[in-house]
Amino acid sequence: MKVSIKTTEMETVMEEPKMSGNEVEQFLLNNTDFIVEHLKKHGTPTLIKKISDIKPSTPRKMPMFNTAPRNSITTSMFKRYVEGNITRIKQERKNMTELRKMSEDELFTELIKDIATELDVNVLCHKILQNVNILTKSDRSSLFLVRGSKENRHLVSKLFDVTETSTLQESLHTEETEIKVPFGRGIAGYVAQAKDTVNITEAYEDPRFNNDIDKKTGYKTMSILCMPISNYEGEVIGVAQIINKAGNGIFTVEDERLFEKYLTFCGIGLTNAQLFEMSVMEYKRNQMLLNLARGVFTEQTNLDKLIKKIMLDAQGLLKCERCSVYLIDDSLEGDYTHPDHEHEEKKITSTQDVVFSKAFDLYPRDGGNFHVPSAALLKTSRNAEIARHVVVAAVPLNIADITQENDYCKGAFDEDQNFKTKSVLCMPIYNSDKKIIGVTQLINKINGNPFNESDANTIEAFSIFTGLGIHNCQMYENACKLMAKQSVALEVLSYHATAQNDETEKLMTCDIPPAENLGLYTYEFNDLPMSEDETLKSTIAMFRDSNIIKKFRIPYDVICRWTCSVKKNYRPVTYHNWRHAFNVAQTMFTILYTGGLIPLFDDLEVFALLAGCLCHDLDHRGTNNAFQVKVESPLAMLYSTSVMEHHHFDHCIMILNSEGNNIFQSLSSEEYRKVIKMLEHAILSTDLALYFKKRGDFKMIVDQGEKEFQEPIKKDLLKAMMMTVCDVAAITKPWEVQYEVAHLVANEFFEQGDIEKTQLGEKPIAMMDRDKQDELPKMQVGFIDAICIPVYKMFAELNPGLEPMFVGVTNNRNNWQALAEDNEPKTTNMDKEKEKEKEEIKEENDSPQTIKPPRTSKVKPDQPLTARKSSIKSKQITPQKKVVIKEPKGKTKICTLM
Repeated sequence: MKVSIKTTEMETVMEEPKMSGNEVEQFLLNNTDFIVEHLKKHGTPTLIKKISDIKPSTPRKMPMFNTAPRNSITTSMFKRYVEGNITRIKQERKNMTELRKMSEDELFTELIKDIATELDVNVLCHKILQNVNILTKSDRSSLFLVRGSKENRHLVSKLFDVTETSTLQESLHTEETEIKVPFGRGIAGYVAQAKDTVNITEAYEDPRFNNDIDKKTGYKTMSILCMPISNYEGEVIGVAQIINKAGNGIFTVEDERLFEKYLTFCGIGLTNAQLFEMSVMEYKRNQMLLNLARGVFTEQTNLDKLIKKIMLDAQGLLKCERCSVYLIDDSLEGDYTHPDHEHEEKKITSTQDVVFSKAFDLYPRDGGNFHVPSAALLKTSRNAEIARHVVVAAVPLNIADITQENDYCKGAFDEDQNFKTKSVLCMPIYNSDKKIIGVTQLINKINGNPFNESDANTIEAFSIFTGLGIHNCQMYENACKLMAKQSVALEVLSYHATAQNDETEKLMTCDIPPAENLGLYTYEFNDLPMSEDETLKSTIAMFRDSNIIKKFRIPYDVICRWTCSVKKNYRPVTYHNWRHAFNVAQTMFTILYTGGLIPLFDDLEVFALLAGCLCHDLDHRGTNNAFQVKVESPLAMLYSTSVMEHHHFDHCIMILNSEGNNIFQSLSSEEYRKVIKMLEHAILSTDLALYFKKRGDFKMIVDQGEKEFQEPIKKDLLKAMMMTVCDVAAITKPWEVQYEVAHLVANEFFEQGDIEKTQLGEKPIAMMDRDKQDELPKMQVGFIDAICIPVYKMFAELNPGLEPMFVGVTNNRNNWQALAEDNEPKTTNMDKEKEKEKEEIKEENDSPQTIKPPRTSKVKPDQPLTARKSSIKSKQITPQKKVVIKEPKGKTKICTLM
């Protein structure tokens, strides 16, 4: 195709067109480069200009609905106000000469322009006062704004002594420097209360005038015109005051008219500015609450982390010196109750009923560190006492000045030497069930002012989110604990079961000899020759001879079934098995009746102590607390301290709740609650970590000559020490008994050490390291010195009837020391006797069972201490040899005896 184009100045003419117009247009659209090249070669200046003047056609656009007109305060402008990034347009203000030449209407129009668009309260107030000075020809002016609740309203000086030339920074009063004027006091206070104008020609002749400011500044106040500023509802929102009209004149009626006319506009502008300021504050508060909610629902796996985040947000929001959160102990709702009253809810009627399980304290001046007060400190803390009042009253508490509150200790209120409490704001924290689960407490605003109504409203909204967060976090932790508890329960149920009826009936039909015939009253009691059934009979004998079965009306089948169930719920571990529990109970029986401690306790306490001894190691796994924590077992997840002891107690409760096993069923509701608490205290006291904490206090009491132990705290301490005395009582037994039991304990420790080596890949401590079994005598001496000697010595001083235990542990220490000092591995002649005795025991177990008196020690307990020592030392020591020890379920182990 050939196209010939001829160009002139005004137009382009197609020569002999052989294409239609549409075809040419289509060609040019598809070949834009051709147009450009053609114009470069043939385009005249006139043609190029003509083309450049053509405006390109634009496609039709859809309407943009977001470009509709907005209010004067747009979203972006509002955000700039909130962020403090507002850019002010400087307006040229007419000078004084120009203003004075204007008519009254023109002057008002010019002045109102200054305040019509101003939304910053401080800037607006400053403009108001400067404009008033110009309008009334006054020397200076002040503005007071109304603050406080309707019951306690007062004026604060927002701007003071403003002149025509003063700047905002010079006249502005901060919260620290502002002057407070109660309603009804002074001239400004009178005007605010009476809502009336006051025009004073001679200030010093008016009794309402206070000349303190004049004395400080040297300024002489003569005439005063003071007038209220009202909002559209007629409520006073401020007071304007002008002083000293120019030329030493007085303010006229015309001045009053102009002042009132101007303040009418000022009231509208001031109200708008205050409303805007409140909206900004509300916006900030809502943003904070949204951030809090976001954080609350993000952190739900760790309660401590959640509380710390909440405290940081609260302290940052209300700018206070100190923030605390108190959490109420769950046991208020989950306390142990009698089965017939398990649905009764314990009511909180006084602060003594409120127990805080945990508290968190944030003190920014202390480097922003978080503190967790101890339980003892929470009991004595006066700040915590205020929080307890809030829980009891179930209402917020706002204390402006703690020293003036008689209910919370009038006078100085110092929690510590470096901090003084002045004002307090306390708010209860509710969960989704509208139950109080804690208290948020804020102390001392940084600016020194008391907490106001706005602060209370903010922290109330804050506490709603706090309650939801804490509740959700607790629910999560409870779910984790329930899963762990389920895992433990399934394991327990798969291993244990309640005693069968035939076992119970067999024990019920047995003839139970007196406890004295069984040797249960002696310190030298030895269970090793006894069969399993004989230990059950001996247990029933202790309960019967202590008059517990008759006193508390325990059905005989119930006490027999419970005893068999307790025995069955002990695992066949090497040492912490049923035999150990039985021995602990027998020792408790002995120190009560033979040792002379029975007068110190009532029957219910004796019942709890004996039952606690039998249950104190229920379901023991042959490993200690540290091992459970190390392997992160389900038990360690359930209990943070005294892991195994808490499990023993829970297992004890499980047996009691099993059908036909509740030995406390005949007790009253109050007795039931009391005995369960005593049972828990007894079992937890067997944790040696608690023993070390309490031993010093017990020694102090014993050194003071205490014999009665009537005070509950002292009696609890005595019972705790008694549990330790009985738990380690094997160390006081005759040497041949102690020697064998010590190796049982060592073997169980070695088994744990073997697990740590093979499964955890860790090196066990010396006492659990099988490679160091030759050091057993040395370790026994250390155990006796660190744990046993101190407690048995204290009990010997407490009551002479307990001295045989101290004598026994002393003798055994000498024996272990003798073995430890011998460099060559040796053993005693008793090893052959032990093997012979074991064979005899095996034969007895296979034959019809009869109860025999317990085997007594060859070293008689009535011998003098020196004689007993010489008897032990006279024993011959033979070379080391292997001894076969028969363990439960037919297992046999070879262990080396020293």
